Amino acid sequence: MNTALFTEFKNRIIENCGKVIVGKDEVIRQIGVCLIASGHVLLEDLPGTGKTMLLRAFAKSIGGDFKRIQFTPDILPSDLTGIHFYNQKQGEFEFRPGPLFANVVLADEINRAVPRSQSALLEVMEERQISVDGKTFRLDEPYIVMATQNPVESYGTFPLPEAQLDRFLMKLSMGFMTPEQEKSVLHREDSKIILDSLSPVVDAEMLSELRSTYHEVKVSDDVTDYIMSIITATRQSDRLAYGVSARGSLALYRASQITAAMDGRNYVLPEDVKHEAIPVLTHRIAVAINNRSHLKSASFIQELLDTLPVPLENR
Repeated sequence: MNTALFTEFKNRIIENCGKVIVGKDEVIRQIGVCLIASGHVLLEDLPGTGKTMLLRAFAKSIGGDFKRIQFTPDILPSDLTGIHFYNQKQGEFEFRPGPLFANVVLADEINRAVPRSQSALLEVMEERQISVDGKTFRLDEPYIVMATQNPVESYGTFPLPEAQLDRFLMKLSMGFMTPEQEKSVLHREDSKIILDSLSPVVDAEMLSELRSTYHEVKVSDDVTDYIMSIITATRQSDRLAYGVSARGSLALYRASQITAAMDGRNYVLPEDVKHEAIPVLTHRIAVAINNRSHLKSASFIQELLDTLPVPLENR
């Protein structure tokens, strides 16, 4: 496999998106990992931190058809999937595709929609298809849902169901820029103008090769056992209501492979697993009710990473 191609992909998207969003190289890299792994991204943070702007910049960087959906409490599932309407001129029903028919779908403030509308995303995220009135439509690749979410403490939000959270490969958070970074943004050209000037830096051929070869990154038995020790610890802990699913363990395995390839290696180190564990796993566990006042999901995963034995390097 050509690990240099993974490094080139990482550098290209970080440089291109960095023209719009300053100081968020790691978040951009993680979104790139999700794209290669055919996963989806949940970006949670306070309003005004640049979530939507970042995802728009990433969508332009990879090209493809792009659609944005602003979720509100009154949005209906048919507003997402599309509807059949009667064409009086043709004398028959026609299907009008909804905004989910795109390569890159930006689901903005997804947790402002009611659960019924949120669930309309389940089939499309997992199966890459949409069923409307008994007819199934396959979606073109690449396909990625990039959703933004306001913190659940915010006014007017509806928590995402566990089944849908599990379908996001990663949950990421941007945070605020440093004062120095924010000062530089104040003096430069408007971000919307910069965004409009962006061109794609990744084509379909490059992405197809990345997706077909990252599985060749070697994962030793010791590292695989390390991954499973983390997953098993979440399932056995009495501090959690539930642990990581099998989908979560596979997500951590794949994300570690892609991270290794982006660093120019064809083998996974325990450090790759540690690097990906928090963004991949925190939204897949739930803290037990009696621990919610003092324990956060990210803190629990970090505690596991600090205490579980790490295997020695073995290629």
